[in-house]
Amino acid sequence: MAEHNPALTPISQLGEFGLIKHLTSNIRIKNPETLLGPGDDAAILQPGPGKQLVVSSDLLVEGIHFDISYTPLTHLGYKAVTVNVSDMAAMNAVPKQITVSLAISSKYTVEAMEELYRGLLAACEHYGVDLVGGDTTASPSGLMISITALGEADAATLTRRNTARQGDLICVTGDLGGAFLGLNLLEREKRIFRESPEVQPDFGDNDYLLQRQLKPEARTDMKAIFEAIGVLPTSMIDVSDGLASELLHICTQSKLGCKVYEDKLPIDPIALRTAAEFNMDPNVAILNGGEDYELLFTIPQEDFAKVKGHPDITVIGHMTEENEGRMLISRSGQAHELTAQGWQHFGAAPKG
Repeated sequence: MAEHNPALTPISQLGEFGLIKHLTSNIRIKNPETLLGPGDDAAILQPGPGKQLVVSSDLLVEGIHFDISYTPLTHLGYKAVTVNVSDMAAMNAVPKQITVSLAISSKYTVEAMEELYRGLLAACEHYGVDLVGGDTTASPSGLMISITALGEADAATLTRRNTARQGDLICVTGDLGGAFLGLNLLEREKRIFRESPEVQPDFGDNDYLLQRQLKPEARTDMKAIFEAIGVLPTSMIDVSDGLASELLHICTQSKLGCKVYEDKLPIDPIALRTAAEFNMDPNVAILNGGEDYELLFTIPQEDFAKVKGHPDITVIGHMTEENEGRMLISRSGQAHELTAQGWQHFGAAPKG
């Protein structure tokens, strides 16, 4: 990305509006709810009759949320969309549009931003989302990406965090801990490279863990799965800051306690093996790692038969009365207070 490379184009050559026009020229609108996309002072949207508009925003900052030394810009663009679409999935909503705002330092070129936009637009295509606007400005250092997502939901099936009920089963999609272990692999190889630049990174057969960190997928498929099996979650949240943190959010907002069972926590065999290589308790990755972007949700006990044995769903515990506390039950049957050590945005080391 060095500016002295004559083959690369400094952003100053195009200017703010020239860059916006350049990056958005290939955008094609897919959703009928999008009446006007990029090019005016604001987008124009028209939600369908009987629908509710759902809005969510996320900000990714270089050196805080991602490390450009091992994060390909195409993957970063894709992930930036994924983390916002995941919020829509957690509301049982359908993502429809996003806006993208960038603060860009002078170390980045037009070609670098093209790479970022390749990822952004690939994710938009994958999730069926329209990119309808945004903003660009200069940054004194690094790159900042701010995305606002807009989605549509039926009032009768929209899910929140504060509506779990005593006795509800606690469920999670997929497996957990992989993204955190992928981050540990990347950080390890970065340290080795700094000490010995001649040594090439060696990630072994851990492609799955690297993908979980660098190019995660939002569980937008779960809305259709819920409908197919006849289940409507009583509460739901996406796992971005760690399972423990997210479950405590549901407990706090629903004014309930919980019991989660250690032997029920889902982890991929590759992640389990890698945790052992790092001499790490796999529960650290599962409970506090974050960035898996799976869905944590509660369902009525009578729906257990509908989710039992489902390849995408694991029942890990149940909700209790608030005075029973928030407990992790170990394999030996001992109860331990569930605590969150998830991602802290201020005063913490950079996150992948």
